[in-house]
Amino acid sequence: MIDKYKYFAFISYSSKDLEWGQRLQRKLEHYRMPATLCNERGWSRTPIKPVFFAPTDIQPGVLSKELQERLQASRNLIVICSPNSAQSEWVGREIEFFYRLGRADYIHFFIVDGVPNSGYDATACFNPIIKTLGLSEVLGANIHEKIYRWSWLNRERAYVQLISKLLGVEFDTIWRRHHRLLIQKIIGWSAMALLIIAVIAGVWLKSLPVGVNVSLKEVSYCNDCLPPLENAVVTMVLDNEVKRDTIKSVGHSLVFKNVPQRLLNKRVNITFNAPNYNDVDTSLLLKRNVRIDVSRDSSRYGRVMFRLWDHQKSKGVGNVSLRIESYETTSDANGYVRLYIPLPNQKQRYRISSSVELVRDTLIMPCGRNDIVEVKIN
Repeated sequence: MIDKYKYFAFISYSSKDLEWGQRLQRKLEHYRMPATLCNERGWSRTPIKPVFFAPTDIQPGVLSKELQERLQASRNLIVICSPNSAQSEWVGREIEFFYRLGRADYIHFFIVDGVPNSGYDATACFNPIIKTLGLSEVLGANIHEKIYRWSWLNRERAYVQLISKLLGVEFDTIWRRHHRLLIQKIIGWSAMALLIIAVIAGVWLKSLPVGVNVSLKEVSYCNDCLPPLENAVVTMVLDNEVKRDTIKSVGHSLVFKNVPQRLLNKRVNITFNAPNYNDVDTSLLLKRNVRIDVSRDSSRYGRVMFRLWDHQKSKGVGNVSLRIESYETTSDANGYVRLYIPLPNQKQRYRISSSVELVRDTLIMPCGRNDIVEVKIN
């Protein structure tokens, strides 16, 4: 019987309710019914289409012959009820024309605004022709019916109420399924929203700069007789940026601020320079806490080199036996003295004794080829 009608339904509305008409048409034409019910009734999964809605098919105006033909070709008439349509002459004419076709049982009301039977023109939602024709208003689906706490859920319920009446099925038959699908969608949307938030938060967190703490660890023998580390310069190369700061001692650390978080766990170049210590130039994985192993330059105070010098003769004094602290050595033919002292025994000053009398008996480190120790002239 449905097949003899071109349209499943005709939507009658006031031009002021245009948005509701468009929304209802989309909702009805795209509503998917349960597969089992469609198989039982021989329906397609979207059985409520096509739905005639004037803005998509014909411009509303007087109840022309063409508009009358559309009403005759529609199995159902859906009236969007509001104070706007209640005062619309053309909505009244469309209801009356459809009623005169003998299809009063196929007139359905969808209330979007106003109060049923309020008694006031400003709030009444039913067109006066409805009462004149004696049509039942209790069958109207009302989006403002307060069944649930959330207005959007009451609106969805009204859609399903209208759909159940259009298809002649029990409301609960499709509402339970619709309600379950809504919950699944909400859970899905919520999960997706949480995922998006997590991704955005992750991107945001990764874009935040961090502070990188740099500390030193002395891996060489700690000799308290030698000057402590001070004013060590640490340089970190980050992409196109170079960060540089000073650490005062091994027990202190420094913080490089505003380091891009995206560089964490990536290799960066770090250098270390300090008096009396070996330079460090290394590549390491960047962490929030970075430790640099440093070692003392053992040659700084350990490589003893000077020349025994006879000032009167202006020449070096060779083949002289010397004792530097507990180490014995001999000057070469040109008077040069060379000795290496291991790091644990190094000092800033060494006591010297020899087989010849010296002007001074203390050697101040560091020293080199151009340093001299004079022999005393008798």
